[in-house]
Amino acid sequence: MTQASTSIPEKDTSRPAVQLNWWRAIVPGIGLLLAGLLALPGATVTTKYVNDLFVFLDGAHRIAAGQVPNVDFHTPLGPLTFYIPAVGYALSGSMGAAMPVGLSLLILLFSLVAAEIVGSRMHWALGLPLASYLLLVLAVPANPGERIGELSFAMFYNRIGWASLGLLLVMYLCRLPGASSGKGADAACASFLVLLMLYTKITYGVVGLAFLMFMLFDRRQTGWVALTFGIVAASILAIEMVWGGGVNYLLDISLAGKNSGGFPTMTAIGHVVRHNFADLLAYLAVAVILLSLTPSCRHLLFVGFCMTSGILLIEQNFQFFGILTLGASAAVLSESLFRAELRSGNARARIAPPLLAAFLLMPAAVGNAASLAIHAYYSAGGRGEAIPLPAFSGVRLVEMWSAGQFEYFQGYNRTLADASAALSQLDAGSERVAVLDFVNPFTAGLRLTPPAGDSVWYHWGRTLGPEYRPAAEEMFADVDLILDPKWPIEIWTGNGMRDIYAHYIARHYDLVRETADWRIYRRNPS
Repeated sequence: MTQASTSIPEKDTSRPAVQLNWWRAIVPGIGLLLAGLLALPGATVTTKYVNDLFVFLDGAHRIAAGQVPNVDFHTPLGPLTFYIPAVGYALSGSMGAAMPVGLSLLILLFSLVAAEIVGSRMHWALGLPLASYLLLVLAVPANPGERIGELSFAMFYNRIGWASLGLLLVMYLCRLPGASSGKGADAACASFLVLLMLYTKITYGVVGLAFLMFMLFDRRQTGWVALTFGIVAASILAIEMVWGGGVNYLLDISLAGKNSGGFPTMTAIGHVVRHNFADLLAYLAVAVILLSLTPSCRHLLFVGFCMTSGILLIEQNFQFFGILTLGASAAVLSESLFRAELRSGNARARIAPPLLAAFLLMPAAVGNAASLAIHAYYSAGGRGEAIPLPAFSGVRLVEMWSAGQFEYFQGYNRTLADASAALSQLDAGSERVAVLDFVNPFTAGLRLTPPAGDSVWYHWGRTLGPEYRPAAEEMFADVDLILDPKWPIEIWTGNGMRDIYAHYIARHYDLVRETADWRIYRRNPS
């Protein structure tokens, strides 16, 4: 890499410290507003993926009962995925408020980091929309790329990953000459983002570390990047000393990797490109304008990194639309143009990139804002049908515009009520329960003591399969009752678990109750 490729002539973009203080005030203010909209109603509203929500609430309940992720229960998701709702549950005392309150605290922390990173590197015309966009990605209870009104906290770890990675990409830019602070603040912010990604969903953290490796080749920023690697390494060691689940975390990820398959195929990548073709085209337009006016190998590598990593990340998510790093990196490229001294003086060339960046940012931002407002409206009004388990009364199923979703999960609710009544008749209050399905909603929903050694999430072809699966002796070692659903919420998982564990269940458990929706087995005394 030549020095010319990393040293682009810049205008005098200095600005007084008071302007940076304005940034630090307005961005956390936006974060506070979004956190309030999410948390103050004190309830969770969902229209789909109800079973995914139960995964996180089960984990929060287990932590409240004294269990530790990847030590007392298995999961390929990072421990923060469960500590975030666990903190919300501890503060609110309500399972219905666990997710909103936990995420609202994260939003406040994220907004402080965003104020420092974006406020020190971007002009307000690009930086303020970008910061708002990333905060909305984090705050909205909806899966990226889905329609307004399809509300769910399912897979919220993906939104944390997208928002964190998008903010980290802003650090491609050097600090503006008038910005205060320095490499210590940069390293602290970057470390926070990387650790947040590593301990929620590791794939985003790996991409974040790869970006930091790329940044080592920028001589102007090696100081804070090297310091970040040191902080991250020291933090991982300290976390492991307290947590003790790092090796099991990697083993759980490895098991999921074996069941999910290897690297993505060209066919799968082609589907991602086709579904996101308009966004990719707009992003390439910004990149072409930048590279034609300020040719740089470093810019070219940055563009390639953002596109490639975004495509690979969305391919391994349960998501079809919305490569959310494209908008952030387009804003970064637009900021680079504002800084460069363009001898051509072509005003149109300077206007086009911000407009294209807005094309990538605004539709998602508007949609996310609308979904967050809908969630606040429905949760504040107590609308919808409560989940029929006592601890989940603050979680409400509402009917929106997704055809069939409401009826489908109404049926699921009926099976939960059926099992709850059967467990009550069996006087199972002191017994530990497992479910041959995607998730066990009863331990948290009925405030039962959780078993140890099992998992919070079973997914056929993802976390277990016919060849690679947790051993029955470990999964059921602490389980008194096994609930076998006749109508599992995830049919491939339910049928698969029934088949592979049938022999063990037949030897160690007896059928004690059969209802319209369930078969319930109790461990025999032998």
